Amino acid sequence: MPNPNPKNRKADLLTVLQHQPSSQIPWVPFAGVHVGKLSGYNASEVLQSADKLYEALLEANRLYAPDGQPVVFDLQIEAEILGCELLWAEESPPTVATHPLQHDYLIPQYLPTPEDGRLPIVLNVMRRMKSSVGEHTVLYGLITGPFTLASHLRGTEIFMDMIDEPAYVSDLLEYCTRFAEKVASLYISAGMDVIAVVDPMISQISPRHFKRFMSEPFSQLFKTIHEQNVFSAFFVCGDATKNLEVMCQTGPDCIAVDENIDMVYAQSILSQYNITLQGNIPLTTRMLLGTQEDNMQYVIDLLDKLDHHNLIISPGCDMPYDTPVENVIGVAEAIRNPEQTRKILENYQQADMDLSHVQIPDYQHLEKPLMEVFTLDSASCAACSYMLLAAERATQAMQGKIDMVEYKMTSIDNIARLKKMGIQNLPAILINGEMKFSSLIPSQQELIVTIRQYLR
Repeated sequence: MPNPNPKNRKADLLTVLQHQPSSQIPWVPFAGVHVGKLSGYNASEVLQSADKLYEALLEANRLYAPDGQPVVFDLQIEAEILGCELLWAEESPPTVATHPLQHDYLIPQYLPTPEDGRLPIVLNVMRRMKSSVGEHTVLYGLITGPFTLASHLRGTEIFMDMIDEPAYVSDLLEYCTRFAEKVASLYISAGMDVIAVVDPMISQISPRHFKRFMSEPFSQLFKTIHEQNVFSAFFVCGDATKNLEVMCQTGPDCIAVDENIDMVYAQSILSQYNITLQGNIPLTTRMLLGTQEDNMQYVIDLLDKLDHHNLIISPGCDMPYDTPVENVIGVAEAIRNPEQTRKILENYQQADMDLSHVQIPDYQHLEKPLMEVFTLDSASCAACSYMLLAAERATQAMQGKIDMVEYKMTSIDNIARLKKMGIQNLPAILINGEMKFSSLIPSQQELIVTIRQYLR
């Protein structure tokens, strides 16, 4: 039976992070700008006002009764401090618009203070949340991982840098690690119980490049977090299946994954290292666009196929702004009352998706090659944003010789197109219907060489 005592639910989550048996599988909704929706605020409002963010987080805590809760889900906070210009949106976190190091092989030296950028807002809300709900809710401080921060500073050039300028990449990552350590320490001083290192760009590199460039920075970062007596999580988006083992070797307490990764396979790897697995309810097909029963069934399926030891159930990443409240509540109910949920779902049948209306281009008879970029949502997914940026830059460089279109998985029509074309992992680039890059962001040179193969 689920534990009705909120204090004990917090204890259950902490127990799981200590890799001990727990009476209940913990529930951690990754609700970033979605919390603003609950209180009538848009994303830019809730991410730039301490009072609005605090009010929205309290409402999310009341509605969703989480065992753990992130305070802010915005991977641009650190980049903004370091001079990246941001593009703000109403229904997603801001995106990085400029890359200060794009044309310069420089290594910054500046480390953040509590007064920098939006850190005063974040730290203020962390302390208020700790006072208000910290007794019964584990609080997560999310920091931008070293590789994603380096990508914000350098742009897509960093992928070619790994080949042409490996020493520079190592030095830049060492700096970004020191920056991340400082932000983590500030969040810990504000009362955070878990520091989640969120680095979606990790899914875009090979295990060889991870070992060469990432093993030391992440190992150092998790070591620093542990030395301050809090828990750590390694949060990655996209198909990072190939990197799961090398990620484990850096020593986090938990690894959080999204829908691109098979949870059964992930658990088989993480169990060898006694690391907690967290995830992976799909953000769009279930949470945003599915029904409450769709979400409940997904959770029951996870519970049926996974070992309940070392397991936390969460959305695969930051929930979309417009995620229906009833879907999130349904997830919590399925986790805490699985047997009652099974009865509710006895007559459940997932609706078949109609693919008949999806028109696939006649690629053989197009006037110009067509590059199709499939993303979860380039406005909110860092890896998707950089995949789209690579495609846009290559299209511009080709001077009208190729057409390009993006399909975001935020609409039923685009999901139907994804299914009809048999695409398994995102983000992805196809040229004339042929998969060319899946969960691997190409350098501009590599992408242009590939495009030229399709020019008549």
